[in-house]
Amino acid sequence: MDMKYPIGTFQYDGEITSSVTSVWINEIEELPRLLRDAVKDLDNEQLETAYRSGGWTVRQVIHHLADSHMNAYIRFKLALTEENPIIKPYDETKWAELSDYKLPMDTSLLLLEALHKRWTNLLRGLTPADMEKTFIHPESGKVAVGKNIGIYAWHGKHHLAHITTLCKRMGW
Repeated sequence: MDMKYPIGTFQYDGEITSSVTSVWINEIEELPRLLRDAVKDLDNEQLETAYRSGGWTVRQVIHHLADSHMNAYIRFKLALTEENPIIKPYDETKWAELSDYKLPMDTSLLLLEALHKRWTNLLRGLTPADMEKTFIHPESGKVAVGKNIGIYAWHGKHHLAHITTLCKRMGW
């Protein structure tokens, strides 16, 4: 198994229909609960274990998800309210080294629970025209709202798998 991409990279070449995005939105909605369940029995030493050599610790993965999904939520709102806005990327590796990544994980788990409530409410209210709106990522180019829902459903499952496969490998 590829420890960096335990579920593979994001791939979707089909038509992005309302039924497809509905599944993705449900996956985004479920992520905070699945994360909480995945880490609830881990002790501090386990939380400070990297999911792979050179990778982030479990704690850093949780805090990264909060940062990443806050950025994603803002990017969705920008795409919905502006014409092809250019979004600002950030250096996630440097963010993971900041002091707030040492906070208890519950800080980010609670943030994710609240954020995902708002985010999925926003996503469920989108029209077919909203799904076609785009933003421009300086590195990735133009990204449609509909496809970005899939990217972030994948992103959550990707990092959840980092944690769950580590726990399985370590016998936790």
